[in-house]
Parts: sequence; C-alpha cells; structure tokens
Amino acid sequence: MSDELRSKLAQVRAEVGKAVVGQTAAVDGIIVALLANGHVLLEGVPGVAKTLLVRTLSQALAIETKRVQFTPDLMPGDVTGSLVYDNKVGEFEFREGPVFTNLLLADEINRTPPKTQSSLLEAMEERQVSVDGVTRPLPSPFMVAATMNPIEYEGTYTLPEAQLDRFLMKLILRVPERDAEIEVLRRHAAGFSPRDLATAGIRPVLAAGELEQARAYVQNIGIRDDVLAYLVDLVRATRQSPSVKMGVSPRGATSLLAAAKAWAWLTGSPAVSPDHLQQIALPVMRHRIQLRPEAEMEGVSQDAIIRSVLQQVRVPI
Repeated sequence: MSDELRSKLAQVRAEVGKAVVGQTAAVDGIIVALLANGHVLLEGVPGVAKTLLVRTLSQALAIETKRVQFTPDLMPGDVTGSLVYDNKVGEFEFREGPVFTNLLLADEINRTPPKTQSSLLEAMEERQVSVDGVTRPLPSPFMVAATMNPIEYEGTYTLPEAQLDRFLMKLILRVPERDAEIEVLRRHAAGFSPRDLATAGIRPVLAAGELEQARAYVQNIGIRDDVLAYLVDLVRATRQSPSVKMGVSPRGATSLLAAAKAWAWLTGSPAVSPDHLQQIALPVMRHRIQLRPEAEMEGVSQDAIIRSVLQQVRVPI
C-alpha cells in the first residue's frame, strides 16, 4: 500500500507537469509540505506560475480549493467568516469564510495589513477558527499556500516573524531555463490556457483519504539519535552565525524533522538520513533566519548562511 501511494504521488507530479513547466523543485516541495501537514510560502516574480501551481495541484489531488486575493482593504472576517444577521429567524448565524477548505490559496499575502494577515495564525497552527467565543474546526486535510512577490514593496506589508515561522517551507519559484520557457510557449501555441486547466487534461489521481494514509506512513519513518543530534546542531549553528540576528527557532527544528521524514518516505527510505536533512534544509530554514542590517547591506543571504552551516557542521557517519 505504501508503494502504491508513492506511485500515486508520482502521478500527481506528472499531472502538475502538464500545466507547470520548469518548477520541479517547487512541485516536490509542496508535495512534501502536504505529507508533513504543513503550509508553504511561494515566492517569485510575477509570471512564474505560483498561482497556477496551486490550482493545478488541487485538481490533481481532488480536494476542495478556495482562493483569496489579499488586498489592503481585506478584513479578517473576509478570510475566517463572520456573524450575519438572519431576518427570517431573528438571530445571528455564522457564515463560513474561504478558510474553510482543504487548500487555501492566499494570493499575494503581503498586500494585506498585519491585522488581516494574523487572522490566519490560529487556522494555520491549530486548524480551527474562533469567532465570537465559538471554536470551529477546519476540514482535514488543511493547507495554506501563500504567494508573495519579492521585488515589489509599494503597498505591501512585511509578514511578521511569528507568521513566517508557521510556514513549513518557503519555496522559491525562479524564471525557467531557456528550454523550459520554449516549452511553455510551445504549449500556449498549441492551445493551452492557464485560465482553463481542462485544456491540459489534468485528472485527479489522489483522494483526501489516501493523503491521510500517506501521512500515517510518514509518521512511522524513523530517525537515529545521532542524526537527530545532527539536526539540532544544524539549527543551533544558524543562531551562532555572526551575520544572523535571529536563527531558526525550536519550531523550525520540528519542521525540519517533519519535512525530512516526508522526503525520506517519498524517496523510499525507511529512516531519515543526513542527506535528507541537507536536501530539505534550504526551503525549511531560509524564512526563519533574520539577518543583521549590516549583513544585509553586505549582500549576505539566508541561503548562503544555511549552505555555510551545512558545510561546517560535522555529519554523523
């Protein structure tokens, strides 16, 4: 059964590939996040298929998806839902917001003020929404896939560190290579339209129940004590770098473990190895590192810090 589920997730990759070209690492990352029961932040310049990736994935998974375009005038109730007065019965009733879904696409999340951004904190951490003293559980599975433009700052609001820490991974979607870009144009010339995914022939290959089964297999993936110690050493090393103001938190360590277990299972390994941690470290840790101002002025990046840590920390044999 485990091999069958792995095979179906490989089919999910293939289905997404019918619409999204040249973003293999991002597709793998978002599947790992699904298996680890986490959320993803997708960052990239306009036009690199951030929104298309999420929409295509939802069709390949046969789960419900809702999209919210985050704007400066968006209110928390527009996301979580609110109480609405019903004239027929003479009382208030709760009307669910778009967060009540399996896969929430939070498009351009940094375009809305912190008050509305924070409306997702409880949903992302506890998988529930509290309105007027009543707590309502969210559907399972539940995942937030938020997109963000890294080059446009006018009219945007920086995500607070507490919210960034709740994203399991930050995936960077880069401009595709020349051959991939030619393939994109070839598909468009043949009639593909990102507004109509039916033209790509995407079919659902994995149901929500099967995703839950896959997550159960991921939970059973083991990790040796020396590899666990290696994980902790990696995380602690980010806090000791002279260029870093704030390193990876303990929540980041548990996120790295969860993502590494998902990646190990997805690649057919019975246990987490140092290689799995190294392969998944960048997307899990990059958004959890806050640089000192002087380091930013010198052009130091979070990815450079992580690569340095991976080279310096002793790997268990």
